[in-house]
Amino acid sequence: MNRNRTRHALLAATAALVLPFGLAACGSDDSGGDKSEGSKSEQKQSDKSDKSDSQDSGDDMAMDTFGPACASVPKTGKGSFKGMAQDPVATAASNNPELSTLVSAVKKAGLVDTLNSSENITVFAPTNDAFDKIPKADLEKVLNDKKMLTKVLTYHVVGEPLGKPELKDGEYATLEKQKLTTKGSGDSYTVNDDAKIGCGDVKTANATVHIIDTVLMPPK
Repeated sequence: MNRNRTRHALLAATAALVLPFGLAACGSDDSGGDKSEGSKSEQKQSDKSDKSDSQDSGDDMAMDTFGPACASVPKTGKGSFKGMAQDPVATAASNNPELSTLVSAVKKAGLVDTLNSSENITVFAPTNDAFDKIPKADLEKVLNDKKMLTKVLTYHVVGEPLGKPELKDGEYATLEKQKLTTKGSGDSYTVNDDAKIGCGDVKTANATVHIIDTVLMPPK
């Protein structure tokens, strides 16, 4: 009789000791599960936030630009507004397929380093279609004459930043030493009364770029 009571007492004591540890273990498993789920949720939220920030940055770049041709600029990648803003101007232009003729001309003239190392400049960048307006024989002549080519290309560069407000009615000295003029209002601007700005205020790491539809020729 006493032996049975002693046995029951030992079993009860053992259960009393084991049960709290069992409950604690269960509680630990649940907590770990909640923590894991919470971590996944936080990571998803962080990824979503990063993506949103990246998109906002790209949108901010686009908001500063103007002109009908801006709509054709890629939304993502190195040729996008955000992508071009990361590189100096000659490198940025090389990522825009509409400026491939200009980039080839800049390389032929040996002006890549000059443009990429300059600070706070403005480049009026003719599109491929702008170069196509020039009779083929005349274009080939210029492209194969480094001195003339350098003269033409540096006439497209102003040594100061020109945003939309400065384009309203201005006259500016170019790196070629002669002046060009700008005028317009709203989102419509011209250079030398002839070249229209298709997409303006495109930012690169060291320059403001205005993409134009006509190659500018030095007055003399």
